[in-house]
Amino acid sequence: MTTRDIDENVRAELNRLRESIDNIDAAVVHMLAERFKCTQQVGHLKAQHHLPPADPDRESRQIERLRQLAESAKLDPAFAEKLLNFIIAEVIRHHETIAAGPKEGPEADRNTAPKTAQDAAPDAGPKASPGA
Repeated sequence: MTTRDIDENVRAELNRLRESIDNIDAAVVHMLAERFKCTQQVGHLKAQHHLPPADPDRESRQIERLRQLAESAKLDPAFAEKLLNFIIAEVIRHHETIAAGPKEGPEADRNTAPKTAQDAAPDAGPKASPGA
């Protein structure tokens, strides 16, 4: 059965829900973009002061915080932790790129952003350990 074969009311409800999902997906992408803008600034600050790209204590606190937020939002905390570990790995990769390259200007920021979903895959950079 395809969506063409279902009742018009069901199809309309399905479309309404999918439009909401599309809007939420867009908001998630924009929020992640804002988050990465902030982490890029952190990366530049760390590079300028010769600080390490990773901060395991901070990462551990963030994971615990996100797990608690997930629980209160009725979201699987393990899923939230996996998502944050994925993001942390990408941030660390950005910080390493910033530390290795030019330390100023917006061009450096653009060069560290993932170009495709494949570039942002967890295999693309160092992984944060589950307890990190």
